[in-house]
Amino acid sequence: MVTKRQWARIEEAKELFGLADRATLAEIKAAFRRFSKRYHPDLAGESAANRAKIQQGTEAYQALLAFCEAYEFPLVIDESDLEPDDEDWWMDRFGQDPLWGPARDKG
Repeated sequence: MVTKRQWARIEEAKELFGLADRATLAEIKAAFRRFSKRYHPDLAGESAANRAKIQQGTEAYQALLAFCEAYEFPLVIDESDLEPDDEDWWMDRFGQDPLWGPARDKG
């Protein structure tokens, strides 16, 4: 469970990195890299403001990673939530059709 304080940090991180309401771990990492390149002292110049931004970005990134690591993914799924693959879709629609259905024994 996430506390209000933790959620506030996650929302701040989302805004800081310009993330959408839903983001993958890869998108979070890419946003952090872009942010870091923008404010890193080697690229943006050595200044107290840049150091503070890097610190803020690192803390925000750690908050997002902690949330992702604590997230529990469902490992059981309701069959009705699954989309059929191409063959199942085809058979559901045309499987009973004598022209398109399964081959019949002519013996």
